[in-house]
Amino acid sequence: MVEYNDLIFEISREGRVGSSLPESDVDHVDLNDKLPKHLIRDLPAELPEVSELQLVRHYTALSNKNHGIDNGFYPLGSCTMKYNPKINEDVARLEGFSRIHPYQPTETVQGALEVLYELQEELAVITGMDAVTLQPSAGAQGEWTGLMMVKAYHKQKGEVRTKVLVPDSAHGTNPASATVAGFDTITIPSNEHGLVDLEELKKHVDENTAALMLTNPNTLGLFEKEIVEIAKVVHEAGGLLYYDGANANAILGKTTPGQMGFDIVHLNLHKTFTTPHGGGGPGAGPVGVKEKLIPFLPVPRVEKVNEVYVLDSNQPLSIGRVKGYYGNFGILLRAYTYIRTMGAEGLRQVSESAVLHANYLRKKLEPYFEAPYSQICKHEFVLSGSRQKKLGVRTLDMAKRLLDFGYHPPTIYFPLNVEECLMIEPTETETKETLDAFADVMIQIAKEVEENPGVVLDAPHTTVIGRLDEVQAARQPILRYTKEKAVNKETVMS
Repeated sequence: MVEYNDLIFEISREGRVGSSLPESDVDHVDLNDKLPKHLIRDLPAELPEVSELQLVRHYTALSNKNHGIDNGFYPLGSCTMKYNPKINEDVARLEGFSRIHPYQPTETVQGALEVLYELQEELAVITGMDAVTLQPSAGAQGEWTGLMMVKAYHKQKGEVRTKVLVPDSAHGTNPASATVAGFDTITIPSNEHGLVDLEELKKHVDENTAALMLTNPNTLGLFEKEIVEIAKVVHEAGGLLYYDGANANAILGKTTPGQMGFDIVHLNLHKTFTTPHGGGGPGAGPVGVKEKLIPFLPVPRVEKVNEVYVLDSNQPLSIGRVKGYYGNFGILLRAYTYIRTMGAEGLRQVSESAVLHANYLRKKLEPYFEAPYSQICKHEFVLSGSRQKKLGVRTLDMAKRLLDFGYHPPTIYFPLNVEECLMIEPTETETKETLDAFADVMIQIAKEVEENPGVVLDAPHTTVIGRLDEVQAARQPILRYTKEKAVNKETVMS
C-alpha cells in the first residue's frame, strides 16, 4: 500500500509521468556536440517517476513540514523574521515588472529604472548616506562589496592598509568577508557592559587600519553609546567605519548610520524591509556610501539625467560589477513597496514597536534565566541557559523542547561571548498575545528543567523526526538515496 509520507523514490513507478509539456518549437540540439565529454552523463539521471497528483502531494507535504513566519512565531535573534506583506508579492508580479528583460533597451524599461532610482534615493535617506548601489544579492555580498570599496579608496590615496577590526560580538560574515576581501581580521573584545571596549580599540587602531566593521545596536541588542568617540578614533587614524545593517530594524526613523559617523553601510532587505527570508532564494544587500566613496561604487549605476533614467558605466574608479544585471529586481521591488506603504512615520513606528516588544519579553523572562546584560535593550536581547546547564540541561535541549509547542527556537550559542546563549528577537509584527504565549512556554520549560528534566532532555516529542544524532549527521551525512544501498527511511531523513 502506497503511503504519501514515503520517500518520493519509494512511490516511484517506471514509466509514470507527472508533466505534460507542449511540443517544442526550438530546434533540437545534441549536447554531445556542444559539451565536453566529462560533463555528459553515461546513464540518465535516476529521477523518481510519479504522477502529477503524486508530485503535487509530495511538495505539499514538504511545505507542511516547513516552519515559516506565516506558520508561527519565529523569534530568531539577529535575523528579524518579520511578516512579509502580501502586497509586496502583488506588486512584484505586475506584468510591467515581471515580464521585462534586462537586455531590453533602457528607453523601454523607464518605469523599472525609475523604481530602482527612487529606491536608491530612499535608502540613502534612511541610512544617512549620499549614494546607494542595489547590486549586491545578499548582506554578505554587500559586506564584501563595501570592503572592496574600502580597499579601492585607500589604494587611490596611495596607501596599502591590511587590517579590518571586528568586535567579538560581530556576525560571522564580518571576519569572513574581510578575509575574502584580502584583509587581516583583528578581534576587538567587548567590555563588561557588552559594548566595544574603547581602550582596547585604541590599542589596535593604527596606520594599517583599513576599517572597523560594527553593528549598532550590536548583536547583544545593545546600542553602542560611545559610537561618536569610536568613529573619531578610527577616522583620526585614516580608517573607515563600516556599518553592518543587520540590526537596522531597531533604528528606523530614530537615527542613521550617517549620523553616527559611518562611511559605508549595507542593508539586509530580507531583515529590515520584509523581503522573503531564507530558503536559499534570491536576496538583496544594498550598500550605501558617503560622498568620498561614490566614485568606487559598482557599475552600472542608475542615474537620472534630464528626466530620463540611464545606466552609467563610465566610472573609471569603480570596483566594477558585482552582480549580473542590476541586482535581484523582484526583491528590490518588494522592499520598495514596503517603504512606500509604510512611509516615514510607519518606519519609525516599526522600530519603536520592535524595541518595546523586545524589552517587554526580556522583563518577563529574566527571572527564569540568567541575564548577562540586564539593561534596556533595543530590538533583541540575550539570555543565558547557564543556570539550567548546572542542572544538566543545555540551551540546545530547551530549544528542542520549544519545537513541541510549535515555536521555532531563537538563535542559540551566538554571540559566542555569552555562555549557553539564547538570542531572542520578537520583531514589531507580533501581538502581545503571541509574546505572552511564547513567554509562558519558555517559563514552563525553565520549570520543567527543575522538576522534570527528562521531558526536556528527550525533546522534541511531537515533531515528524525526534532527536537526531547530530555528530553522526555531521560526520556521515547521507546525501543521496540509491536503490542499491539499503538505508532505512529514518536515517535518510536525518
